[in-house]
Amino acid sequence: MTEIKRIGVVGAGTMGHGISQVAATSGFEVRLVDVVPVALENGLSKMGRSLDKLVKKERLTAEQKDAALSRVESSTELASLADVDLVVEAVVEKVEIKQQVLAELDEVCSAECVLATNTSSISITRLAAATSRPHQVIGMHFMNPVPLMKLVEVIRGLATDQQTYERVEALTRQLGKTPVEVFDSPGFVSNRVLLPMINEAIFCLHEGVGEAAAIDEVMQLGMNHPMGPLALADLIGLDVCLDILNVLYREFKDPKFRACPLLVKTVDAGRLGRKSGRGFYDYA
Repeated sequence: MTEIKRIGVVGAGTMGHGISQVAATSGFEVRLVDVVPVALENGLSKMGRSLDKLVKKERLTAEQKDAALSRVESSTELASLADVDLVVEAVVEKVEIKQQVLAELDEVCSAECVLATNTSSISITRLAAATSRPHQVIGMHFMNPVPLMKLVEVIRGLATDQQTYERVEALTRQLGKTPVEVFDSPGFVSNRVLLPMINEAIFCLHEGVGEAAAIDEVMQLGMNHPMGPLALADLIGLDVCLDILNVLYREFKDPKFRACPLLVKTVDAGRLGRKSGRGFYDYA
């Protein structure tokens, strides 16, 4: 079983630069790829600021921060991932785009390379079918924010083999995370449970049952949640929440997964949460 030393990450957004940061601080060489130069620049900048915060909190030394950044190379070309041992796809939550990226990675990467996807809801089996190596395709669903959250759902597709699973489980532990094995089903465990709760909180707001802060406070004080569901939706990204709900609704054909009209309207308005400066709360 080939040791994983070099990790590729495709997509420099919230999840991509977070995964890159964790891999680099864990001692791995990282290749971060995004086809949009501005997105790549923003991702690297946010990674630097995140590491600065960890230094300020004395969870990292300045030397460890500098060493981590020195392990990260960036590129706008997927061809730069030809020699990585594992690549994590972390692009937008759209099945066609993820299939296209994985198909291109299948052509570019070495025969031994594991193709992992950070999808939060889409079938691993369906994504793996876009490649010629479905036995080496697996889900690695990191939680947001990646540097702070311990859980990684490790998801087998129908064809994922045991060696691939064992390599990814071991890598997850090397990254300081806790792997939890789940099987291929829309939304897996985390989002199949979480998103209906967030959606119901949005319905409460939509129907005037309470203001956003009141709904969140009830869940924080009454259910001991560290963050209310509406604030959490803003952190995840309202567009991502909508994409996940649409996957759940399409796959299960169950009306309980129907996205609240207020969520649809808010996303249509470009209010995507923290990343856009406004969602259910104003971050300006």
